[in-house]
Amino acid sequence: MTTAQMITADLVDLDLSAETKDAAARSLAQRMVALGRVTDLDGFLADVAAREAQMPTGLDGGIGIPHCRSAHVTEPTLGFGRAAHGIDFGAPDGPADLIFLIAAPAGADDAHLTILSSLARQLMDEDFKAALRAATDAEQAAALIRGDEEASQEAPAAPDRATEATEATEATAATAATEATAAATATATFKIVAVTSCPTGIAHTYMAAESLENTARDTDGVELVVETQGSAGFTRLDPAVIAGADGVIFAHDVPVREKERFAGKPTVDVGVKAGINRPAELIAEVREKAARGEITGPAGGGEISTPVDNSGEAGDGYGTKLRKWLMSGVSYMVPFVAAGGLLIALGFAIGGYEITDVKVQTLLNSFDWTSSTSWAALLFYTGQAAFAFLVPVLAGYIAYGMADRPGLVPGFVGGSIALTVNAGFLGGLAAGLIAGGVVMAIQKVRVPAVLRGIMPVVVIPLLSSIAVGFLMFVVIGKPIASLQSGLTDWLDSLSGANALLLGALLGLMMCFDLGGPLNKVAYAFAVGGLADPTDGSLKIMAAVMAAGMVPPLAMALATTLRGKLFTRSERENGKAAWVLGASFITEGAIPFAAADPLRVIPASMAGGAVTGALSMVFGCTLRAPHGGIFVVPLIGNPWLYLVAVAAGVCVSAALVVVLKGMRKEAPKGDGAAADTGASAPAATETKVPAAV
Repeated sequence: MTTAQMITADLVDLDLSAETKDAAARSLAQRMVALGRVTDLDGFLADVAAREAQMPTGLDGGIGIPHCRSAHVTEPTLGFGRAAHGIDFGAPDGPADLIFLIAAPAGADDAHLTILSSLARQLMDEDFKAALRAATDAEQAAALIRGDEEASQEAPAAPDRATEATEATEATAATAATEATAAATATATFKIVAVTSCPTGIAHTYMAAESLENTARDTDGVELVVETQGSAGFTRLDPAVIAGADGVIFAHDVPVREKERFAGKPTVDVGVKAGINRPAELIAEVREKAARGEITGPAGGGEISTPVDNSGEAGDGYGTKLRKWLMSGVSYMVPFVAAGGLLIALGFAIGGYEITDVKVQTLLNSFDWTSSTSWAALLFYTGQAAFAFLVPVLAGYIAYGMADRPGLVPGFVGGSIALTVNAGFLGGLAAGLIAGGVVMAIQKVRVPAVLRGIMPVVVIPLLSSIAVGFLMFVVIGKPIASLQSGLTDWLDSLSGANALLLGALLGLMMCFDLGGPLNKVAYAFAVGGLADPTDGSLKIMAAVMAAGMVPPLAMALATTLRGKLFTRSERENGKAAWVLGASFITEGAIPFAAADPLRVIPASMAGGAVTGALSMVFGCTLRAPHGGIFVVPLIGNPWLYLVAVAAGVCVSAALVVVLKGMRKEAPKGDGAAADTGASAPAATETKVPAAV
């Protein structure tokens, strides 16, 4: 694949008349469809919209650069549009008049992504942008983007950086020759290493790198080297270069890989767009931090960058950070819940609930290879051992999300104490937050250099464990245990209208964000009750799993009944959704929600509420935390449970069919035109929902 093949005059529109970013993307994408480079218009636009939802793609200087990797792209392609009136792509300085649509195949190789990244670097050149704005025909614009020699000659001449560098060197040498004393006492060059990365790793990653490099080149006394962690992978900076650096800049929206390489240096940590828009400020900030002696890393004081901080965007509020800390603990807890819960459920299925009467010592001394009771007891006690880690792991990894590895020891200790004082799941949450907070406080204390080496392995675990132990045993453990006991008694007493309302609420939470934070909160609440199961907690687990199965099953049913309302790719996703929904993988409905959230999400929530309420009213119980229909034999009142799931699926499917049927236009990329490969008419436009 050469650059010449990526963009031709047919992919250029110098009079782009679209009013919105969605319409602009559709207009340029239709040109790609006409050339056979995009196979499914709506599927591709959904991928573009999903990328746009992660972060606006507007850049300072009048640029909009929507981009994505998509399974609907056959070869790397660039589309370019010039809009005289400007289109809002979310840039701080206003609308964009230069619109680039970058389409990369899902399996694009390194060469393809290297070509795509070259455009991102070109966009940092003012002469390049001026030439595009002055281009008089599509072929000239395409040639400029390709970097054809003839077009480059017609464009305004860019500064010769090699000449500038030579002149600067000569001037410096002359100054050094005439001012020897000043040169001898001059401050050494300030060396910076930087890492840039963005969710897609195609555009912003390389634009931020180019912006930082250009600014450093024009700043006296600064030398900067960038490691771009893009989709094509990344080439690690030489360890010697990192070791010799005076400061570090992270401009990223996804976690920096192997971040520990940069520990112990003054660090500025921002989003990738800050690297593009204000590189001079970042360079100045890291120099100021170095002058103040601020360093980052587990061995020193100053600002601590944690695993959860790295997963978000700069400037997140405490509410957002709290949610991420809790989700960090839940994500590590879930595998223990799934393994332990399923093993316990299988033990009950094979040996009955009387299996708890078998003593561990009996299992050790007289295991019978031919006895189902022995095997059931083995499964039960193995699952119970895994389940015993539920609260400590939750607490430990909440603390880890807050304070990195030094938070693990006090977090696990606090979680274990929560079990000891019968504070349960709520105690684990509190212990994790307390442990993380204590470690973060200790890390802010400046210590002599000689003690820094033992801080993370001796001092921090010792002091934080003492603090957490005191707070959990003496201060908050008993009140939380009382609250946990009261909540358990209340759940056991639920019946009638109260049970119906709780089931409906849990169903709404499970289906609102389809595997997102609210879904995980409901799920964590349910599995927390399995650590010390009661009749009420088992009913809640059943309601949560039943509601979580509804969205993908409903979308699968809707695509089967009214396929014409869905695109070809959605109908294919519908086939997989049968299996995903049956397996309790709520995320199977995400492709449908991403393409049409205003219809799919409300319909899913309605069905989930119906299923959750019915499951609670029917008194269905569940000891397994996962499994979908494959653990139906382990469910109390299994036939009524299936009725509850079926009712919710029918409600959601009917609603989504009705809502989609109210649209005046059929989905693009569907029907006969899509099947024959014909492109959609350019005059017809269905906007991708802005909410995506």
